[in-house]
Amino acid sequence: MVRIALFQSNSGIDPAANGARLVDAIGRASDDGAAMLFTPEMSGLLDRDSARAAGNVRLEDEDEVLAACRNAAHAKGMWVHLGSLAILTEGGQLANRAFVIDPRGEVRARYDKIHLFDVDLPTGESWRESNVYKHGSEAVVVNGTPVGKLGLTICYDLRFPALFATLAEADADVIAVPAAFTVPTGKAHWEVLLRARAIEAGLFVVAAAQSGHHEDGRNTYGHSLVIDPWGEVLLDMGEGADVKTVEIDLSRITDVRGRVPALSHRRPIHEAVAR
Repeated sequence: MVRIALFQSNSGIDPAANGARLVDAIGRASDDGAAMLFTPEMSGLLDRDSARAAGNVRLEDEDEVLAACRNAAHAKGMWVHLGSLAILTEGGQLANRAFVIDPRGEVRARYDKIHLFDVDLPTGESWRESNVYKHGSEAVVVNGTPVGKLGLTICYDLRFPALFATLAEADADVIAVPAAFTVPTGKAHWEVLLRARAIEAGLFVVAAAQSGHHEDGRNTYGHSLVIDPWGEVLLDMGEGADVKTVEIDLSRITDVRGRVPALSHRRPIHEAVAR
């Protein structure tokens, strides 16, 4: 059994304030005996005003939130999956980038969000992530974490099962899905998609989420979830900012895959043929 923690946050437009909350969450997770903390998408800055946000994004080596989390992870001797930060790249574009930080405070892995959220919702909300962020291109699995092999995704990636299949075929034990899901899509699809991805891949899904009404005016769904390979919900954090812990038993993966060995039955599929 391994104890993990999730930070369900209500990130705002001030990176320093968000960083302080993350450091506090790392401390709380450590005090609760967690080996690893998982945080949501855009943990360091959540601001839909692109002009205002531009003044708060930094190169990775200069990002104050990343530095604070690395220092806190080292101080507490624990692993941190920083769900994502808005990072300025050397080419001048932004990346929606996840970080896995080890107990020495070193960055062990990075993942740039592959699938970008470009939609118009019935509520009148319109999102065009591709106007701001450069999409990633590589699936990432991190070896040697307290939860075994950790596969990385971010939010909208959830709707693309091929990515989860790729991570499962790379022997991931757990897939992280940090998110800032809108309320309408969250109510309709969040839990059902996460449970489906866990069942399809036969592994654990850990989904730390943003929650509530944010300084930039948006509303996010919350309900951070931990789901086992059978699709059972082990933790649902509901609404509001908090840190919660839960134990997961990685031997459950072998048990479930033994009963439903779908991964071993996968066959290559070519393009559909029109008849």
